[in-house]
Amino acid sequence: MKNIRKLSFISPLLITGAINIAAQEKPNILIIHTDEQNFRTLGCYRQYLSEEQAFPWGKEVAVETPNIDAMASNGVLFMRCYATTPVSSPSRGSFLSGYFPQNNGVLTNDMILNVPTFADILREHGYDTGYIGKLHLNGKGRPEWHPHKDYGFNDNRFMYNRGHWKKIIETENGPEFITKADMSETDPTNFPTDYLTGKAIDYIQQHKDTTFCCVLSLPDPHSANLVRSPYDTMYKHFTFQQPRTAQKDTTNLPAWSHGANLPQDRMEDMAQYFGMIKCIDDNIGKLIQTLSDSGILEKTIVIFTSDHGDMCGEHGLINKGVPLDGSARVPFVVRYPKGVKVNHKIDHVMSVVDFTPSILSFCGIHSPAKLEGRDLSPLWKGENLPKQAEDIVFMRSTTQVIKGDWDDPATSNRSLWISAVTPDYKLTYSENEQDVPWLTDLKKDPDELINHYRDPAYRKVVSELASQLNKYGEKYNDPRIKHPKIQQEIQSAILNK
Repeated sequence: MKNIRKLSFISPLLITGAINIAAQEKPNILIIHTDEQNFRTLGCYRQYLSEEQAFPWGKEVAVETPNIDAMASNGVLFMRCYATTPVSSPSRGSFLSGYFPQNNGVLTNDMILNVPTFADILREHGYDTGYIGKLHLNGKGRPEWHPHKDYGFNDNRFMYNRGHWKKIIETENGPEFITKADMSETDPTNFPTDYLTGKAIDYIQQHKDTTFCCVLSLPDPHSANLVRSPYDTMYKHFTFQQPRTAQKDTTNLPAWSHGANLPQDRMEDMAQYFGMIKCIDDNIGKLIQTLSDSGILEKTIVIFTSDHGDMCGEHGLINKGVPLDGSARVPFVVRYPKGVKVNHKIDHVMSVVDFTPSILSFCGIHSPAKLEGRDLSPLWKGENLPKQAEDIVFMRSTTQVIKGDWDDPATSNRSLWISAVTPDYKLTYSENEQDVPWLTDLKKDPDELINHYRDPAYRKVVSELASQLNKYGEKYNDPRIKHPKIQQEIQSAILNK
């Protein structure tokens, strides 16, 4: 169908001759990975959005992110990157491995990744590899510093499994979180964003004469929404409004599509959320400066992304776990002016499962495994992709009802759903017997308020997206596609062209 743009499904058995950077010079790789960040909090995204979309919390209510924005202006910006599952562990597992959650062992939080990562492959090709910060792929350990399984990272001294606290101290046995920290006692030496960035700076300086891949995985801006001074007061002057989508009529809507209207004190938490993002952006500035001072900025690929979004009050919801863009759409920025098209906005859809095959291919490295993500690295360089496949990505909820890491009624008892997303449309089916199938026209309805599933004008769109979703489920063994209700709805849509 004309509305699903053709996109390459380059074999994950990557062709080393396609982009043989390795024959010239292997680039360093620095990945900055945040946790639970709404894409609208970045200026580089807001500049392409309408005023309504850019400022859902009030006119000109925004946090400025000049360092991340500068990355985008010196590289590429994927406008529509999506989590495979908009929850921490499954998204991280797909990002690190190139496999869908149902095939890498991480279907929900607190499970163990059981397939190799891109770091395993980079290490085999001569890279020094280091991981600093939150992992959330090694089971229930909390915080579990320096896990025994290194996931391909030679230096994982400052890797920890999971948890969100606001102060880290040094002990003779290594770093330790203070679980009940007094925020007045946090400062640039012990607040996690600053502390972990400092360790990444040390890593860069120690490895500037090698070829390295360093992942800095920051636990913010995930709740609890608390940040150190002076960031805690920077946005107190804003009056944060509930997004207009929170006021919608929820009669007969799917369970995943809405929550309760949030009290004003929850919206005031946004001042702290903005503060955490500003702290992150300032630290990214320090990282870029360190690369420059070390003489390796132009030979280092710098990537900024997140595991999932945060609804931040949109549709009456907070946190994540739903297919709505505030939850499932993540920032993805690549800075490497030496090798990518500079100041380039990419409208093709991307999934986090596409990262591993893309970064390996870009670096001229062959993967020994048949990865499930796509190689999108030609897009990084401003090149066209061959026409063998559709411009489409797939998402799913966790396998079980999401509970545990957060304690808010708005994030529990949700539907088990599966989605297909193109640049123009999003189709979602749910196992919940009361949930109707939902088709969003993303161009006409970016607020995701109108269901076009039964609209005769969209019949062909529904049929072709349902067919693509069914093919994905069969090819990648997604059991959700076999749920009786979902399968019946999909087959009915395919036949109703």
